[in-house]
Amino acid sequence: MDLQNKVAIVTGGSRGIGLAVVEAFLKEGATVVLCGSRQETAEQAVEGIKKSDPKAKVSCIWPNLSDYESVKTSFDGVLKTYGRIDILVNNAGISENTPFLNYTEEVFDRVMDLNVKGVYNCSKAVADWMVKQKDGVILNVSSMVSRYGQPAGIAYPTSKFAVNGFTLSLARELAPKGVRVNAVAPGITETDMVKALPKQVIEPIINTIPLRRIGKPEDIANALVFLASDKANYITGVVLSVDGLART
Repeated sequence: MDLQNKVAIVTGGSRGIGLAVVEAFLKEGATVVLCGSRQETAEQAVEGIKKSDPKAKVSCIWPNLSDYESVKTSFDGVLKTYGRIDILVNNAGISENTPFLNYTEEVFDRVMDLNVKGVYNCSKAVADWMVKQKDGVILNVSSMVSRYGQPAGIAYPTSKFAVNGFTLSLARELAPKGVRVNAVAPGITETDMVKALPKQVIEPIINTIPLRRIGKPEDIANALVFLASDKANYITGVVLSVDGLART
């Protein structure tokens, strides 16, 4: 299995794309620490996984990702328990669609604190260890809106543009130290929010996608499995689009 004997932390791992990543990493042999926003949801996710596979090597933490000391304390606990951290997946994030003329500083800060500062805090908390062991992978979840923007909710695409820049710059800095940094940019994906959209909203979107379907969380998870594995050990500084679109 591609991730045998690896220890991975996956933020936003209790549902949607994050949960699919946790399950895919476990299938590939990794030990996974699921990072949730609340203790209750994180523990419920772990319980659900272990109902399907009692032997699953999964545990959970629930730090405040916008607070570095909270992240550092939780991640140090992972190091103490498992002795290493090989992979970090920065998946946690929030979206919103407030029109710009109605924007408040509080709305903007809330998105940026999790989507950008959270990525920084988590990456900072693992970087020292990964550099010390001269090996490690940091993977960030961006979005197709980082390339195309969106009609409203300016903070979300802004935050994902920032994630792309963070990925490219950190990759250049850490590559000589043996640490790879990449990102995936999912297109519209079949999460709970998307499933709740009416058919008349979804069908026109599907018609713009050459593969004629929206993505599944497993599609994004499979791309992250590849980038986390040794099969991608000569790939760094990439923002990989996983959106079903054809490009020239």
